[in-house]
Amino acid sequence: MNKSGTRTENRNESERGTLVVGVTGGIGSGKSAVADAFGALGIGWVDADHVAREVVMPGEPALAAIVGRYGPAILDGNGALDRRALRARIFDDETERRWLERETHPRIRQRLLMHLERLRNAGAPYCLLVSPLLIESGQLELVDRVLVVDVPPETQIQRTLARDGVDRRQVESILAAQLPRERRLAAADDVIDNSRDRQHLLDQVARLDARYRQRVF
Repeated sequence: MNKSGTRTENRNESERGTLVVGVTGGIGSGKSAVADAFGALGIGWVDADHVAREVVMPGEPALAAIVGRYGPAILDGNGALDRRALRARIFDDETERRWLERETHPRIRQRLLMHLERLRNAGAPYCLLVSPLLIESGQLELVDRVLVVDVPPETQIQRTLARDGVDRRQVESILAAQLPRERRLAAADDVIDNSRDRQHLLDQVARLDARYRQRVF
């Protein structure tokens, strides 16, 4: 199977010996909750969002590039990146968003590879790469299977409003900039429906954990 034209089924599994499951979903879908549920079953993961924060920390080349483009007003009072200010700059401007991706994505990919190598060396039957941009960023090449966490768009909006304290227009801009739900689902090997209660989520994770451990697909 090669749904995106960039991934060959089981290529990474055969080369690495450890199954790498890519977990993705739109903003507010609950990727972190899914990763935590797998973690409770003893499975390690690397979160691309966390790595994205690492590469723009003070002293990092990517942060210097961002300040060079937008000026020191893009920093908070401690000299760290003001992520909310940056988000406001890029999500209404595709040119700026593409520029930021060119600056950060190669650095993120390099660190993801380092973290995945650590997880593979830990000896677990499988591990997770959690990334909102798994499909569209080229990170798809790093995984063996794609697990999509899916919820309706309105649920995404309401959860993000409650979590981040941003206005609805900004959340809708973020959704518009992300991969459409239909394309994300088309790339999925497995899907978790996270529109119901937590027990429903945990039951789905338990079933997938059993399949991943046994490699029954």
